[in-house]
Amino acid sequence: MTPFRFDGRVAVITGGGRGLGLAYAQLLAGLGARVVIADNGSALDGSGADRGIAETAAAAIRATGGEAIACTDSVATASGGKAIIAAALDSWGRLDILIHNAGNTRFDRFADITEEAFRSILDVHLMGGFHVTRPAFPWMCKAGYGRIVLTGSIGGIYTMPQVAAYAVAKSGMIGLANTLAIEGAEHGIKANLILPGAVTRMAEGLDTSAYPPMGPELVAPMVGYLAHESCAVSAELYAAVGGRMARVFIAESPGRYRRQWSIADVAAELDAIRDPQGAWTLHPAEGAFGEHLARSFAMARAAD
Repeated sequence: MTPFRFDGRVAVITGGGRGLGLAYAQLLAGLGARVVIADNGSALDGSGADRGIAETAAAAIRATGGEAIACTDSVATASGGKAIIAAALDSWGRLDILIHNAGNTRFDRFADITEEAFRSILDVHLMGGFHVTRPAFPWMCKAGYGRIVLTGSIGGIYTMPQVAAYAVAKSGMIGLANTLAIEGAEHGIKANLILPGAVTRMAEGLDTSAYPPMGPELVAPMVGYLAHESCAVSAELYAAVGGRMARVFIAESPGRYRRQWSIADVAAELDAIRDPQGAWTLHPAEGAFGEHLARSFAMARAAD
């Protein structure tokens, strides 16, 4: 079997200095990619900075024969996002792969969370995704090629207590990835979402004693595939947790049609409205928005 290689490709990996991002960087660099380790070395809550995190990671890759540079600008600002993309273009004159992995976290009861705390999470995850994709996307369109992997989370799908900002940021990544996939399709760009599960510093304070092996290296192969030129999918979500790989998707029940509805009708029909039998699974990159409307309208026409 021919190995999956990245020779000649340039990859930007945000949050690439530690944990999952470092595992991605090491995998791609080991397979021939030239890598920008973009990491400002902030603490788990996003505060502070440590230039040594990115520089140490890049040096370690170079020590094993790979090509890597460090960029310590923050994804939390538009200027930082532009500087990160510029680091790749200035160094190697191209950008083929963008993996937005940078993240921070904090735990706040929703009744108590401040606007500042809420924004501090969105600025790194969701706005960070915008800040790096916005300067990268036009360049990829012009080049006629690109692979974008954004980082969502099962926490953005199912969520849990005290992580409202994280849940909002990660669920927002779905819309961003779908938009990039749809608008990038004619330019050879594919965009997907990774929903990783790994024991990294974000698991600090959690009891992981009953977990199976959950190292970042178990997630990296899926990200590597989504970043590869042979990737066959776009606008899709993939979970990777504890050695399990799975596609995650949104579905609609077929629902019920009436010419007119009352509150009492909704209550009476609720079981049928919720029934997943024959669920619709619509694909964003293949006209899901229009298909959703077409199928809905067809029910109305069939009833006339």
